[in-house]
Amino acid sequence: MGALRLLLLLVFAISVGSAPAQAERRVALIIGNSAYKSVPRLANPVNDATLVGGMFKRAGFESVDIRLDVSAAEMRRALREFAGRTRDAEVAVVYYAGHGIELDGNNYLIPIDATLETDGDVLDETVALDRALFAIESAKQLRLVILDACRDNPFARTMKRTVASRAVGRGLAKIEPTSPNTMIAFAAKAGSTASDGDSKNSPFSTALVERLPTPGLDLRKAFGFVRDDVLKNTGYKQEPYVYGSLGGDDVPLVPAKPAAAPGPQASPQDAVRRDYELALQAGEKDAWQAFLRTYPDGFYADLAKVQLKKITAEEVRAAAADKAQQAEEEKARLAADRAKKTDQEKAAAAAKAAEDARLAAEKAKQIEETKAAAAEQRRKDAEAAVAKALADKQAAEKALADRIASDKAAADQFARLAAEKKNQIDSEQKVAAVAPTSSQPSLSPQETARLVQSELRRVGCLSAAADGDWNASSQRSLSTFNKYAGTKFDAKLASFEALDAIKAKTGRVCPLVCDHGFRADGNACVKIACRAGYRVNDDNECEKPLEKSSVGSRTDTRRDTDRKRAEETSTKPESRSSGQMYCSDTGCRPMRPGCRISYSMNGVAVNRAIEVCN
Repeated sequence: MGALRLLLLLVFAISVGSAPAQAERRVALIIGNSAYKSVPRLANPVNDATLVGGMFKRAGFESVDIRLDVSAAEMRRALREFAGRTRDAEVAVVYYAGHGIELDGNNYLIPIDATLETDGDVLDETVALDRALFAIESAKQLRLVILDACRDNPFARTMKRTVASRAVGRGLAKIEPTSPNTMIAFAAKAGSTASDGDSKNSPFSTALVERLPTPGLDLRKAFGFVRDDVLKNTGYKQEPYVYGSLGGDDVPLVPAKPAAAPGPQASPQDAVRRDYELALQAGEKDAWQAFLRTYPDGFYADLAKVQLKKITAEEVRAAAADKAQQAEEEKARLAADRAKKTDQEKAAAAAKAAEDARLAAEKAKQIEETKAAAAEQRRKDAEAAVAKALADKQAAEKALADRIASDKAAADQFARLAAEKKNQIDSEQKVAAVAPTSSQPSLSPQETARLVQSELRRVGCLSAAADGDWNASSQRSLSTFNKYAGTKFDAKLASFEALDAIKAKTGRVCPLVCDHGFRADGNACVKIACRAGYRVNDDNECEKPLEKSSVGSRTDTRRDTDRKRAEETSTKPESRSSGQMYCSDTGCRPMRPGCRISYSMNGVAVNRAIEVCN
């Protein structure tokens, strides 16, 4: 495979030896023009020049001269000074980002002070690309020019033509360097424009900074990776291109690091594709035959066979054209020599046959060219399909991440709504204190009932919701309040006097009554949970059941006697456990059997609750 690549490169390149990396002297000139005076400012060239200049510095270049927003005079001076630094350098690089223009097949770099009112101003106000090539001509090993100047040029739209036939192209023109070991890299293929992109840097400069400094990576491969990255990032709208030739040895921008361990190998299909593209650039029959000898089968082999048929058809057409020309010359010679009529007829017939053969060959060539174009299109479609599959996979992963985020947001929304519902329920149980006034507020009976119900809920006398309906449950609650607070309000009516009296109570008035097996916890009854082996007794306390024994102790006998006595008197209301809780300043506990709650009175108000036992 290495021999094949060398053969393909020899078709269009001149071999050059590479000097030791440690002895190389490498210099670079970086120019970025954004602040044009006659046309709108470009966003990225200054950022791109700064980014690429930093990349060359990190790559170990001895001299990196960065010039930003330069005029025509400054650009010429910078190239003149750079030419002096390249005389003893092995590698010389010129990078330019900004506007460029093509006039009559020649390329020019546009400084920021150019106006270019007419096509004749191009020669005076711009700097020819040949001037940059002249500046790097002294470099011994590598001469590299990188142009990110294929943008849509506003000068070309407003420029007046002094000669109607003078051509001002779109983008830059194709160029073939005359000096060996020279490469010119365009951000976009000749005749097309490049994109600035939507970010701080253009897609071309971003790919350059990522690919060129790879240690040990040959520049031709590096620019191939740059091409792939830009195509992918621009939706296959912009294709960088490289012109020129290098020798057979690898020429990396950064020398390879000592290999510590074998690394991952490149995909074999990538190598086949790169060799196919090298053969395609060579365009020679020998190159395609060498490719097929190395790769006799596969997708790219079929494409190579199509290209080989195309070249063969062209050779047949050229041979037929030569024979037709020779027949015409022979016919003319016979006529000049006044040959016999039969000889002239034979010559005419031969000429006609040759012409027919030429036409047939021409038609065959066109057919093969059509097949070759179709095969090349299939190759591009296959590569585009791979890129689309990768994009679809990334889109699916993003959709999954978005769905997970959406589910989380929905869960958070549900939790928030639940918290708001809880706060609403809590707020319904609280009513702000209303300051007493000299006159009764103008409220409807339903609103007054709702306020009284809310206050009865607060002092523990009403368990139903405060809905404004003064029903039997609300009347029983007010009667209960009268009982424990010592008041005598009419239970059938929700009055403002009752409301003021209930508001005056700062704590619970009606005791919390819990069933057997439950205990009071604040304003709620909570089921009593005993540990394993214990149960709730009649006093609502956890105790361990007695074990049955034939001979009991005196304590067990007394306990049994007490239980029997309690059972005998259980028919009396005061002896049974009522399930009520007695609450005092020290806390709440279940009432003892045979006891009840009584209230001491202080005037008309309740002083405190006491437990009275028989």
